[in-house]
This record gives sequence, C-alpha cells and structure tokens, in this order.
Amino acid sequence: MMGKYFGTDGIRGVYGDACMNNSFAFRVGFALSRYLCEIYPEGKIRVAIGQDTRASGAALVDALTHGLQKNGVTVYKLGVVPTPAVALSVVEHKFNLGIAVTASHNPAADNGIKLFSELGFKLSKSQETEIETLIDAEQVVLDEQQLLTDSFSLDGAKEYISYMGSLFNKDCLEGLKIVLDLANGATYETTPAVFKKYGAETILIGDRPNGTNINDKVGSEYPLKLGEAVRSHHADIGIAHDGDGDRLVVCDENGTIVDGDILLAMLGANALQNNTLKSTTLVATVQSNLALDEAITLAGGSVIRTEVGDRNVVTSMRKIGANIGGESSGHIIFLDSATTGDGLLAALHLIDLLRDADGKLSKLQAKYRLFPQETRSLRVAQKLPLGDLRQIQQAISTVETELGTDGRVLIRYSGTESKIRLLVEGKDSEVISSAIIKLEKSVREDLNVIM
Repeated sequence: MMGKYFGTDGIRGVYGDACMNNSFAFRVGFALSRYLCEIYPEGKIRVAIGQDTRASGAALVDALTHGLQKNGVTVYKLGVVPTPAVALSVVEHKFNLGIAVTASHNPAADNGIKLFSELGFKLSKSQETEIETLIDAEQVVLDEQQLLTDSFSLDGAKEYISYMGSLFNKDCLEGLKIVLDLANGATYETTPAVFKKYGAETILIGDRPNGTNINDKVGSEYPLKLGEAVRSHHADIGIAHDGDGDRLVVCDENGTIVDGDILLAMLGANALQNNTLKSTTLVATVQSNLALDEAITLAGGSVIRTEVGDRNVVTSMRKIGANIGGESSGHIIFLDSATTGDGLLAALHLIDLLRDADGKLSKLQAKYRLFPQETRSLRVAQKLPLGDLRQIQQAISTVETELGTDGRVLIRYSGTESKIRLLVEGKDSEVISSAIIKLEKSVREDLNVIM
C-alpha cells in the first residue's frame, strides 16, 4: 500500500500541487536533515542531489538543499544525471544519502523525489514512513529570499560515463549501428558518450531536452519511433530509456519491440549458461509472464517472484544472494555492478550477449514464447482489503480451478494510482478470455468502479 507521500517509487506528482512544489520540497529536505542527524549524531553529513531535465528540477533541488542545510547538512549537486548515477555517486563518495529529483517516465508537468541510502539502495517502506512522520512534525516554511547557496558541485555525468565505460572490453561495440532514444531526459549526454566510447555508430532520438519535452512522444513509453528509425537506418538494434534512465526498452534489427520478460529470459539463460547467475536464481515480480519461469527452468535455474517495484526486486536479490533481476517494464538490475535498475547497463549486457552469440536479436528472441495473457485496469473509489471481498475471492477460486497448473491469476491494487489491476495468464486463450470477464464482473460487484 502507498504511504501518505511515498508511492511505489518515491514521491511523485504534478509540479505545483500540494505534494510537489518548492515549499513541500523544502519540508522534505528539512525532514531528511532531521532523519540523518538522528542516524549520524556525530560527524559531517553529506548528501548528493541529481535531477533529470524537467524545467521544475532546478527549483526543487534548491528547495531541498535549503531544507537540508537548515540542520547543517552539506549538499553536493550532481547536475543532470540518470537516477542510477545518483546511486553510484553515493557509493563512490560515501555520501550519507542520495536524492534523484525526477518523475521517471511521467510527463514533463510532473516531478518527483527518489531517495537512496548510504549503500546506494532505495530506502525501505519503514524508512519512508519515518520520514513522512518527520515531514508532518514541523510545519517549516520556505523563505525563497533566503536560500542558502553554499553547496558544492560534482560532475556526476562525467563520473558515471567513466564508470560505465570501464565495465566492458574496449571497442566491444565496434562495427555496430545503434539507434538510441534518450527521451529528452537525463541520459541525453551519458548514454551516447558511453556507446561512443565503446566504438558504436549511433543515431540519436530525443537528445534535445528543453525542460518541457521529456518523455513527449519519445523514450521507452513511445517505442514506435525507435522501431521506425532502426528500419530506416538499417541499424543492428534500438535502445530506448525513460526520462531518468533506469529503464530499458529494446527493438531488434527489424524494428520489432522485444518484450521485457523476453529480455530477462535471454539475460538470465545466458548467465546460467556462463555460470554467472548467482544462486542459479533470477528475481522477477508477480507481473512477469510465466514464459520467464519456463525459460529459466529449462536453462537449469529458477525464478523467485516479488511484489511489483524494483526496490522489492533488489531486496529479494540481496536476501538470497542473486545478482540479476528485474521487471517486465524494463527495470533490470545487475547487482554486481549497480545497486539499482540501470537502462544503460542492461543495454550493454544485452548487446554483449548478442556479440557472444554472434547472432541477431530477432533470432535469439524467436526461441522464447510468451504465454497468452489478458489484463484489466479499473479505477476504484476505495481500495478495500481484497481478502474481505467475497465475490472477488469466489471468482479467483473458480478461475484458478479452470486454469489448473497451466496458468495463474493476479489481482492487486496499483501502488501509485487508485486502480485495481487484473491479470490472467495461461496456455488456452479462450479460457483466459472467459476468466478475465468473470474477474472483472466480480470486481464491479464488490467495489465502486469509476467509469
């Protein structure tokens, strides 16, 4: 369930609304300073802040900085950087906290705040709850005429490029033509620089941010343009990021989009083949297609599932000692090299896989078949406990009996919206179509569905 301010992935909202404006950001910064002072009662506290390309980013960074400085926290501004670069900076410089000011794949009018611990991992729900309490504890007021300016600057993009350019063999992309869609977001400089460093020829889309065009018909949410560019330029592969660069969407040499679960299956099976998948286990979420489980099982491994959210994936990976995990949305984590999802890192691993296999992505993905699946997303007036809803529980039981061992049912509330999401998956398309109708009917009987 969502907290008062924090959702599935940080705080997010329309800039100018009650929970996403300069005054609120100041309160968050002040609360974070109090939170950090409780954890580190002695010694100098240092925080890194990065942002994406939204016009509202600079003002929010300044407000957060002002709030942090009220209790003596030293702030280092990283500039425009991908979210994983913030996590990297925290680890490399031993900062006490990292903040990414971004609304990820959301429209330019939105903005948000993501937090990273001193180890570079996203904060837990309990930590977020503690911070929410501190936000409400004191109604401090921002005086924009008295913003403090004694922060430090770090070239976060340069450090990130240097690190990412050191992970693979020199010239490993030599001879490849690659289309990059940067979503007019945080990766518009970093991803092209790394691909150039490795020797690739690149064609760029969404590389001219102006503060208002992030994710505007470009990037991971709009991959059709990527596919068209791959075909017209006869490229080997297409790579798209979201606005903050922690996600990856890919199309093959024919311009065909590759499903996120197929990407995970490729990467996991390849790691098993090379004996590099720790614990022989890949971590995914409940949202991933059953085809992923089938592929990894056939390759000699297993899949563990978590609740939706890359934070949950990472938590599970750390618990069992796994090093690869992700979501079908394109959040892919390689824990040996990063502490969070990184679209650039995932892309490099995928291309490295293709070079090793000496094959085309279209041929490689042809080995995998997604199970038929139907979904529904319904807006509801209230998120009542699902276990208490009789019609829904009866429908689930009926559908699960019909599917047997050849499918599954998933009903959950969205972590960021007032919606309930339904999923039915299996081998028989007709059975699935009938099942999703039954489930939707039960939801409408038990909940107030808003048309």
